[in-house]
Amino acid sequence: MAIHYHCRHCGINIGSLDRLSVHSESLGLHKLTEEERQEMVSYAGNGDINIKTICEDCQEALERNPDFHQHDYLIH
Repeated sequence: MAIHYHCRHCGINIGSLDRLSVHSESLGLHKLTEEERQEMVSYAGNGDINIKTICEDCQEALERNPDFHQHDYLIH
């Protein structure tokens, strides 16, 4: 099982954790609401977990340009 982090705004691969046995509490997933979990976390058939998060570049862009929040996808 691997855990893959991708930016929800630009799609870039932020990083992966390979072959780990971890609990959702150590990842902070237990703090998500059910709606947030459905939106941000998906499970692949091979047992991998895909998590949508935000990369530093998109975070900076959103802080500088708050109107970007209306867009689902950013290109940088």
